[in-house]
Amino acid sequence: MRYRAFISYSHADAATAAWLHRKLEGWRVPKRMRVDNPALPDKLAPVFRDREELGSAGELGPQIQAALSESESLIVLCSAEAARSRWVDSEVRAFRASGRGDRVFALIVSGEPHSGDERECFPPSLRESEPLAADLRPGKDGKELALIKLIAGLLHVPLDTLRQREARRRHQRMLAVTSLAVMVMLVTSVLAIQASIARQAAERRQKQAEALVSFMLGDLNDKLTEVSRLDILEGVHDHAMAYFESLPDTDVTDQALEQRARALVQIGNVRRDQGHLPKAMQSYRAAEKITARLAQAAPTNVPRQLAQADVLTYLGLVHWYQGELDQAQSSFDAARSLLVRTRKLDPGNQKLLFQLSTVDNNAGHLLEGRGRVEAATEHSRQMLEAAQKLASLAPDNTDWQSQVGLAHNNLAKMSLLQGDLEGAVAGYRADVAIEEALAKHDPRNNAQAEHVVWSSGALGRTLALTGALDEGASALQKALEEAERLRGVEPGASTYSEDIGIYASQLARLRRLQGNTDAARGLIGRSMAAFDALAKLDATNLSWQRDRADALVERAQLFLMANDTGAARTDLQQALALLEPQLAQQPDERGMLLTSTAARMHLASLSPPEEAGKQLRAALAACDAQASAPRDPRLRALRAELLWRLGEQARARELAVELWQGGYRDAAFAALARNDGR
Repeated sequence: MRYRAFISYSHADAATAAWLHRKLEGWRVPKRMRVDNPALPDKLAPVFRDREELGSAGELGPQIQAALSESESLIVLCSAEAARSRWVDSEVRAFRASGRGDRVFALIVSGEPHSGDERECFPPSLRESEPLAADLRPGKDGKELALIKLIAGLLHVPLDTLRQREARRRHQRMLAVTSLAVMVMLVTSVLAIQASIARQAAERRQKQAEALVSFMLGDLNDKLTEVSRLDILEGVHDHAMAYFESLPDTDVTDQALEQRARALVQIGNVRRDQGHLPKAMQSYRAAEKITARLAQAAPTNVPRQLAQADVLTYLGLVHWYQGELDQAQSSFDAARSLLVRTRKLDPGNQKLLFQLSTVDNNAGHLLEGRGRVEAATEHSRQMLEAAQKLASLAPDNTDWQSQVGLAHNNLAKMSLLQGDLEGAVAGYRADVAIEEALAKHDPRNNAQAEHVVWSSGALGRTLALTGALDEGASALQKALEEAERLRGVEPGASTYSEDIGIYASQLARLRRLQGNTDAARGLIGRSMAAFDALAKLDATNLSWQRDRADALVERAQLFLMANDTGAARTDLQQALALLEPQLAQQPDERGMLLTSTAARMHLASLSPPEEAGKQLRAALAACDAQASAPRDPRLRALRAELLWRLGEQARARELAVELWQGGYRDAAFAALARNDGR
């Protein structure tokens, strides 16, 4: 046979097929197993996958038939899309017709086998028998075990034997990498000590040490991450920081200082991604000390000015994450001023324009959270200007094209806060169009696919506010399905679980408003399951807590519809417990204000009249105190509902008329207005 296996899949599962193809072709049979069983091959390659093998073929039909006949085994990637693909089903039937039905293996990517509904993942030809199946779905085999199951089937060897061999090989690899890390740390320490003995010897050894540090922060960093040795990785970074701090800033070349600053920034980035913010700040500050000196010494040197602006931006991000908003804004402002001055030296510098658009994006979000909507809007406009200039200079650069979409998204949110629903919808549509085109151009780019998730979700929420409930629900459904697909490709990525929690909750609200309470309950269950898993991963993540509070308020409304007032009260109280400490620190954060006000209003409906009146008046006072974005239709709708509940019908009607004239058609509010607050 020419091929060890043939991978049959729907192109909706192309990313998983590419991963499997890469893993199988790169897998080598352990030597000990080949000694015990000489019939085993030394590797599994070649494995047939149509995109890899038939990129230049003319007629696919005969080529596919030939490849099927020349393959020892057939691997079928099973999903709802695969179950509906006539090509996948035809490939299975053609392979079985050759008399090798016992060599068909199934890999479940998503969906449900033998469900008999839209979740069915087996093609019709596989439902007639029960093939050997491995399962990639969350909570099932996982990538590692599923891969080993497939390989055991392909090689005709017992699964336990192969698992034991793989575990031994993995352990040996971990020991080797760990030993190398310890050795490098020891060598670096010795070289650093010797560097202080004599100038000439120090210069030579310093170069050797910094070469080792570069290795530590590059290849070794990647290898330690692969084997999950974060303890060793942190030790490597701590040793590197101690080494850099021991070096003088004088009597060294500018080139050496530039390399040192880049290494310090890299250490800071890894520490920030790991959540070690104080240590990340230490690294960035050490880098800023160097980049500031170099930039000041050569004010017309553009790369040095960009390096300084880059470090200032990173400092701003860490200040922001730590809640130090004044320091964050100061760092962003300093970075932007430096970039604006430097742009006069090189107006067409693409890296400079990208940094400028990034700083404007960060500064805009920070200012919006502080209630300074007009200033945030100006930063978003400046970001769009820089991003569009970038896109015109490099039309093939997808990152820069995506930056244009992000700028439209930011401006759409600013339009919403200022009461311009039509402008908000137009901005979100522009972002969706850009992100979808980029994702279609590069279907394997998961980061770009997540941009589609975010833009579709924002568009869906805003369409619902204009009364386009069905179209809004469709956009949110698309966002949720894409997030589910991405989590299937990368089950360990927390960002996709967060997306599922957010968009399942938001879609639950729209399904409830459409009268489909069963679907709403199922969706809110998926949302809470996602946030429960995230809470176990990191109970201190404030962003996840805010999103969980939104889901709790939506679930409380479903409980109220079912007359389960006890469960509703519990959820509302939990939501407020999550939001109130954060609101005390960020009183102008619009999303938290809207959710907490809605929670207080629903709690009032469960309280005695006197207590309810106090709660409603307190909630109304909080809305009235909002000086930023007073035209936000969501805030104004909440104020109108509070006024209705307090018996101030005239003021409520006046607000309702203004909202209607501005195009606000949220289904819940429209129903309330029709009943005049009842």
